[in-house]
Formats: sequence, structure tokens, C-alpha cells
Amino acid sequence: MPKDLSIKKIIVIGSGPIIIGQAAEFDYAGTQACKALREEGIEVVLLNSNPATIMTDDDVADKVYIQPLNVNSLEYIIERERPDGILAAIGGQTGLNLVTEACNDGILDKYNVRVLGTSIDAIRKAEDRKSFKDLMSEIGEPIAKSEIVDNLDDAVKFVQKIGYPIVIRPAYTLAGTGGGIAHDEDELKSVVYQGLTASPISQVLLEESLLGDKEIEFEVMRDSNDTAITVCSMENVDPVGIHTGDSIVVAPAQTLTDKDYQKLRSASLKIIRALKIEGGCNVQFSFNPKTKKYVVIEVNPRVSRSSALASKAAGYPIAKVTAKIAIGLQLHEICRCENSEVAI
Repeated sequence: MPKDLSIKKIIVIGSGPIIIGQAAEFDYAGTQACKALREEGIEVVLLNSNPATIMTDDDVADKVYIQPLNVNSLEYIIERERPDGILAAIGGQTGLNLVTEACNDGILDKYNVRVLGTSIDAIRKAEDRKSFKDLMSEIGEPIAKSEIVDNLDDAVKFVQKIGYPIVIRPAYTLAGTGGGIAHDEDELKSVVYQGLTASPISQVLLEESLLGDKEIEFEVMRDSNDTAITVCSMENVDPVGIHTGDSIVVAPAQTLTDKDYQKLRSASLKIIRALKIEGGCNVQFSFNPKTKKYVVIEVNPRVSRSSALASKAAGYPIAKVTAKIAIGLQLHEICRCENSEVAI
């Protein structure tokens, strides 16, 4: 039985592939999470917009709602099912955005529905570019020179100070949507406009270019007892500048020295603890092999597409463990973590 015996029914936000060949990893994660919760005697209500997924099969969840992934659908299901909690971190960026919007609109408070696992506050700290930048500065983790803007004029003024090329990262978007790299003012205005439009909070991060550095990722897990482990490291074959979704990724990382590996591993554990994420997350670094310096690119406070690769490569069921942590279980209660490095 789960540690939190008050949790009897959970809504799981799924986001299976919308386009053939896209985001099937979230279907894999959602299926794993639903089965894990049912193992613990939890009634699972699944919300997914696409019937052509494994997670919407009859034997995966107790009830399945094939509805648009928007606040109206979510409120309808909450009102009808009266769940004890909601699990958002399995449905990728779509799940996080939907639950954050529902929280902002007061829907979760209205029906007394708890966000399970990673809290709304932790999601905001990781997803809001300014909050994340402030937190990294507070814990002493290096980040690229950057500026948060919500209009074109401020974007132009900042880039005049540090020069081109410049990277544009919208807040609360998936797979780099609305972002890009600008090499001159015309490109800057075009990409920033796209980013402000794509971001649910009309906010983008402008940061100095790290093009050509190694891109290293760590899949990390943490429970509510602050026990944290690294599941595995991953290294993009392509350098920074090629989106991870378009790059070949190798797990574990192949070209880091042990000293460099341990440095990034320690940083990833420090970051997940500072964010107070409960479950799995993905920490991305830019690493310069000549200077041995690194910067934190971003953190995905959820199961990501990289998580599926990490699960297969390391033999560690990230989505399953994330779901069980969400209902109050601790890492030592879930599995012995034979394929991971435990950091107490």
C-alpha cells in the first residue's frame, strides 16, 4: 500500500503522440505510470487527447477520457470523478502546462485536488526563466549570461551589450517551440516575436551562445526524503546548437573524464535538491572540453523524451518510480537501485 493512504483515486495526464513518430516516449511513460499506480491499489483515471496510444488500452487505466488537453476538459473530469490527486509530470510539457493553468485558475483548490509528486512551486521555479536563473545564482551553479524579456525593445537592448549570436528560449514550451538562434537584428526580432507568442506567459530568455560545446544530460531522481540518485548520464553526439530531439544521444556519456563526470553529476544532484523535485527530471549542461567549464542550460522537472532512452539504457523504470514517489513511497522502498548511484 502507498504511504499516503488518503490517495485512492488519481488523474494521470497523458500526452501520447499527436503526429506519427512524435513523442511516443510519453506514451511509454504514461503506460508505465498507470500500471505502477494500479499495482499500489490506486484507481487511475487517464486523460489523453489521442486514442491511438498504448496507454488508452482497456487494461492500462481504470477509466479513460479521450478529450482535448485543456482546462475545460480537466475541470469536467475532476467534477465528475472527484479524484484525490493529479499527476502531471508524466505527460511531458503538456501535462505541466495544463496543471499549472488549472492551479492558476483556482480549479484544483475548488475541488480540493492535490498536485502529486513535484509541486507547482517547484515546476514554476524550473520553468520560469527568471526564477530558475535566480535559483542557480543562489546555489552557485554557473549559467550563461542572460536576460529575461517580455518585449522586442528590451531584447534588442540586451543583445547590443553582449553581441551575436544569441539564443532565444521561451518559457513553458516543449521541444524548443518558438525558440532559436539569432545572428543579426532581423533574426532576433523574428525569433523573439515567435518565442513571446509561443510562451504561455509571454516570456523569453536571451542567453549568450554556447555553440560548439558538448551537451551533456543527467537523468536524476529524488524522493520526498531528499534521497537523490543519478540514473545515468547522456551525451549528445552533436554539439550545443542542435536540439536534443534532433541529435543522436549516447548513454552513458563517452568522452568525459571521471573528474568532469563527477563534477556534472554532483551539480545535477545539487540542482534537483534545490528545486525540490519529487520524481524524475532531466538536467542539461553545456561543457567546454578545453576550458573544463560548464554552464547549466535548463532543467525539465518531469519525465522527458530523454527519460525513455535513459530507462532503456540503464534498465531503470523512471516513469514507474516517478509515479510511486508521487504517492508517498521512498526510493529505498521502491527498488534497490542496482543500476544507479545513490547519493545520500
